[in-house]
Amino acid sequence: MQLHDVWFVLIAVLWVGYFFLEGFDFGIGVLTKLLARDRREKRVLINTIGPVWDGNEVWLLSAVGGTFAAFPEWYATLLSGFYLPLLLILVCLILRGVAFEYRAKRSEERWQRNWETAIFWTSLIPAVLWGVAFGNIVRGVKIDAHKEYVGSLLDLLNPYAILGGLVTLTLFTFHGAVFASLKTLGDIRDRARRMATVLGLITAVLVLGFLSWTQADKGDGSSLVAMIVAVVALLAAIGANQLGREGWAFAFSGITVAAAVAMLFLTLFPNVMPSSLNESWNLTVTNASSSAYTLKIMTWGAGIATPIVLLYQGWTYWVFRKRIGTQHIADAH
Repeated sequence: MQLHDVWFVLIAVLWVGYFFLEGFDFGIGVLTKLLARDRREKRVLINTIGPVWDGNEVWLLSAVGGTFAAFPEWYATLLSGFYLPLLLILVCLILRGVAFEYRAKRSEERWQRNWETAIFWTSLIPAVLWGVAFGNIVRGVKIDAHKEYVGSLLDLLNPYAILGGLVTLTLFTFHGAVFASLKTLGDIRDRARRMATVLGLITAVLVLGFLSWTQADKGDGSSLVAMIVAVVALLAAIGANQLGREGWAFAFSGITVAAAVAMLFLTLFPNVMPSSLNESWNLTVTNASSSAYTLKIMTWGAGIATPIVLLYQGWTYWVFRKRIGTQHIADAH
């Protein structure tokens, strides 16, 4: 296996990690409107991800940074072609971070309510747009012989990509509902489990449709295995949630996210960004990669930094592992 192949796998792993962690993170943000009945319950939900949301975004920074260094042609075409949707995602992530930090800076109800509304929208919009973006990457976009995107914004809004956006939205929200049931106490925990059941059934229909479409259009044997794992894990998550086994439900929902993302990368390889105009203009792991020396240096750096990041994040989740409920939320002043 060549180093550019290794880095394709590493970048796929980084995206899996990002969607696994930020997936329930986005889901909790969406549930602040769908699940919480009052502002105290919203604070409970926000506090379940309060200590970890910023650490989850490290995976995105690593994935984008790794793409820039390992596959500069892929990075350049992707960010220029998808400029507006990716800019909107970036703005949402910035505003979302500000909302988490500024929400409690003032005691006025209107101030805090506005920031909580911002958390909802800046969680929902990226959850949809990431699915649209990856749907287009897998489907292929208008790339010319100079490795430049020559399509329009409307070209990105095709049925396959829109279905991908609905899949990521529902899957992340289901993942978040399972996480909420795992991390909360009392009535909100019970309602999170009931909502997870409904969301899980909707998600199962959309996931099965999207992955079947992907398999029929681009798949092979390995992607079929990943698809089966994703669907079976999703059904297992729904079943475990029904039985009140929240830990197992969260593990299976995470496996669903990981297997679905893995399937998309399996259908891509050896391409990193197919051209819908001419297959000979596809960006591949070979023609889009950096030099072998650059990849070698990056591999050493990743080998040193990655265990440190994993240990730190694992420690963070362990420290903040306990459940919380409305009884743990102080009265607003």
